[in-house]
Amino acid sequence: MKFGAIMQACRERAGLSQEQLAEKLNRSRSCISKLENDRKVPDAPTLLSWADITNSKDVVVAFFCGMDGLSIMQNVMGLVIG
Repeated sequence: MKFGAIMQACRERAGLSQEQLAEKLNRSRSCISKLENDRKVPDAPTLLSWADITNSKDVVVAFFCGMDGLSIMQNVMGLVIG
C-alpha cells in the first residue's frame, strides 16, 4: 500500500476536502491530489503539517515505525466508521 492512500484517508477522517487542506497547507489542490495518488512525495514540513491539520500524528508515527499500510488503513477506517 502506498502512503498517499493513507494521507487521503486521514484527510477524509478530518472532514476536509482537497481544496480545504490545500488552503491550510498553502498548496494547490492539484498538489494534494498528486500526493494522495503517489505521484509526488511530501517533504518533511508538509507531512508534519498534514499530520497536525488532520490530527493524524499517530498514523505518521505508525507508518514510520514499520506498521504495514493495510493495518494503518484498518485503524483509520475503524475510526471513521466507529
